Amino acid sequence: MTETLTLVPSGIDTYRQPVVYMHEDCHVCRSEGFAAQTRVRIDLKDRWIVATLNVVGHGAWLAVDQAALSASAWAALGAQAGEKAVFSHPEPPASASSIRAKAYGERLDQAGFAAIIGDTLDDRLSDLDLAAFITACAGDRLDEAETVALTRAMQDAGQTLDWGDRAVLDKHCVGGLPGNRTTPIVVAIVAAAGHLIPKTSSRAITSPAGTADTMEVMAPVALDGDALRRVVEAEGGCLVWGGGLALSPADDHFIRIERPLDFDSTGQLVASVLSKKAAAGATHVLIDMPVGLMAKVRSAGAAEALGARLSSVSEALGLKLALHISDGVAPVGRGIGPALEAMDVLAVLRRTPEAPGDLGARALDLAGHLLGLAPDAVAGQGRDRAQALLDSGAAEAKFMAICAAQGGFREPGSAAQRIDIRAPYTGELTAVDNRRIARIAKLAGAPRQQRAGIRLLVRIGDRVEKGQPLYELHAETPGELAYALAYAESQTGVLTLSEEVT
Repeated sequence: MTETLTLVPSGIDTYRQPVVYMHEDCHVCRSEGFAAQTRVRIDLKDRWIVATLNVVGHGAWLAVDQAALSASAWAALGAQAGEKAVFSHPEPPASASSIRAKAYGERLDQAGFAAIIGDTLDDRLSDLDLAAFITACAGDRLDEAETVALTRAMQDAGQTLDWGDRAVLDKHCVGGLPGNRTTPIVVAIVAAAGHLIPKTSSRAITSPAGTADTMEVMAPVALDGDALRRVVEAEGGCLVWGGGLALSPADDHFIRIERPLDFDSTGQLVASVLSKKAAAGATHVLIDMPVGLMAKVRSAGAAEALGARLSSVSEALGLKLALHISDGVAPVGRGIGPALEAMDVLAVLRRTPEAPGDLGARALDLAGHLLGLAPDAVAGQGRDRAQALLDSGAAEAKFMAICAAQGGFREPGSAAQRIDIRAPYTGELTAVDNRRIARIAKLAGAPRQQRAGIRLLVRIGDRVEKGQPLYELHAETPGELAYALAYAESQTGVLTLSEEVT
């Protein structure tokens, strides 16, 4: 017997997790024995999904003969309001035994990881299943062979871009530094030098801006594979959001679980980064690794361990990889938030007097290092070549051409609401808390509100007078400004000044 309900959209965004809402008196719930958090298979014509059930009580908005779907579930089914779907218990996920094996300390091969990834992409695994897998792999629980196997399984689950026999350059920053928006500058320089650099980037998950968020202020980034290829063939490079390209698609599902757990796993980090690089068709990859107490990589020892694993897995995948260790002590540039970071990027490319020198120097270091990886590179000349391309305006011209090819350039705008945060006393700025300054920017609305965030007005080592502005808080609404301001004023040590100078 088939059990059907009428589908309606819930209008609820559950990110990538398919959720179905049913009334507690629904005949399907009763006959099938469904309860809250049950995994439910939903069939509609030739499509099906597995969703997590949330139960709605009496007097609520849902009728007993209806099932409401979250936004992701609605899109996955391609549903139309009023259609009837069939509801049933799904088959147990085939990968459950692999998750249990890993939880008990057994090693998995590529087939085991592939089964977990396949069930993840089919939404057969609950968040509890995924959390168990992530936990079982946390810390140092993935050895080198398992990391290679996981990386290959993640890559194989999606598409891989093929650029023929040409060298394809790419870069990735491990992260942890607010405002460290070097990628658009590096891509512009490397493409201006005549190399291929099809850069796919992520949106922010817990930070005030990702590269895709910042780039989207200036040009469209949600390109499909055909559009990406047209841009790269025309201009040599692109800066697009990777989420719509099915490059290592399981990674976003894993990240959604990893972030709240706040687990550090060398193996999973390496698999996440390198599966996407391999899927993008890269042949030569530069990894920027900021090291500092409040960066993602906190010590020289941690950097050495992560670098060794990145290098060994890259070799197994056939990627030529180099590591770039950088200073992870303080934010980079002045802006923190999509539009404010975009302004910094443009100031560097346009060589204006207000361009942040630290952002420009970092971008030139990375571009020079990446140019030095190219097969035709002349040893020791990469940094000078990058500087010449920036100084001549060639990098700026290439960036504008890439923006035009992706759909057109837009100038960043400024937020409607601003307020200065001022120094409580005179002293020298000695430290910036990367995490709390990023939190303030997020409370102001970034990255959802593109123009929200923080503009830093002083740098470490600057002497600051009492009452002098330390940073500007930017928001789109008075409420968001007040919310971020209340948090900022409640914190001490966001920007640390030396003892008061009398």
